[in-house]
Amino acid sequence: MESTLVAQLFLALALIIGAAQIAGSAARMIGQPRVFGALLAGIILGPTLLNMLHWGIFDQPELIQTASDELAQLGVLLLMFTVGLEVHFSELASVGKVALWSGTTGGLVPVLLVVPAVMAFGHSFKSALFAGVVLAATSVSISAQTLLELGVLRTREGIGLLASAVVDDIIALLLLSVEVATLGSNASTGELVWIIARMVLYLAGAMAVAWWVVPVLFNWIHRTPQIASGLSSFALIAALVFGWSAEILGGIAAITGAFIAGLGFGKATQRVKTEVENTVREIAYAFLVPIFFVNVGLHADLTQIGLGTLPLTGVLLAAAVVSKVGGSWIGARLGGFTNGESFRLGVCRISRGEVGLIVASLGLANGLLDSDLYHPLFLVIVLTTVITPPLVRLSFQRGGASAPELLTEKA
Repeated sequence: MESTLVAQLFLALALIIGAAQIAGSAARMIGQPRVFGALLAGIILGPTLLNMLHWGIFDQPELIQTASDELAQLGVLLLMFTVGLEVHFSELASVGKVALWSGTTGGLVPVLLVVPAVMAFGHSFKSALFAGVVLAATSVSISAQTLLELGVLRTREGIGLLASAVVDDIIALLLLSVEVATLGSNASTGELVWIIARMVLYLAGAMAVAWWVVPVLFNWIHRTPQIASGLSSFALIAALVFGWSAEILGGIAAITGAFIAGLGFGKATQRVKTEVENTVREIAYAFLVPIFFVNVGLHADLTQIGLGTLPLTGVLLAAAVVSKVGGSWIGARLGGFTNGESFRLGVCRISRGEVGLIVASLGLANGLLDSDLYHPLFLVIVLTTVITPPLVRLSFQRGGASAPELLTEKA
């Protein structure tokens, strides 16, 4: 039975990766990023249309879905690690004011706009507040991959996205923790203060280790013949350990830890960085990253959305887009970006992706979100994820930014 399940997993992964590559190539043929095609491929393969995992050849779809979920999490972890490899600490520091202002306003404005919109449809304040928290989150991985493909990750907007994502992560998790504590349990003020302190202490400690320890350690590994052949393996270990520590020690997303680990290689020698980047990118983009993007769509069952929920869904979608773009724009302008840069940064932050799905599922499980509101929220999360890549491309084209060949084609 076990060997049969493994064989079925092999076939499922082959179909997922194949669909991602074919759809990605098709997306490029019509001038869109590969990630857009991969996301649509997931929706097509998922319960909305083909319902692949429930074909007769898969007799344990739940186990296969679980395995796919785990591989997808590993995929997004390596994706953000490779993004970190592309960026330098100095570049993040150069947009520090933008990150602070845009991360804060981009996280709070969605809550302020979504809560009254949801309550206008008869939902309780508790549910409306949680819906606002769900849509306060940002899936930086979707936009980061799009910017990588377009070759504009290291523009001011791209660096601003990555830097503000750290602040956005803290804001969203803090809002979630406060709501769960105040509406779902009886946590003390001291416990809430510890949540904030824990995040700040972890970020400071992780940044210090990435800045001072990672480059020295990996330069030494590269110079030591006995272990130099394992350089890329040690790099993967670093990404995994930083991801684990972010979630367990810092209480923030594992992808943030992986991103910080990637940043640490910015001070290593160019030979070290190039070897690690090439090897990790090949592993990630050939296998794990396509699984991540398709897996988002595999969770989307758009057939569950009734006609009666469409008005609320439309209002929520408009609120999600306007509040994230507008909130980010306000903060970026306060931080010193131009109008165009601020707008493009806001567009990059539209996607809610896997972050929104996780928060929404948590709210449903803990009674903070009723099922009548969960389905419209789910659809909005999926739609914001799918529309972000083409909107990002369009905004950069109109802003005069170039869009060279795919990153995967450069490797």
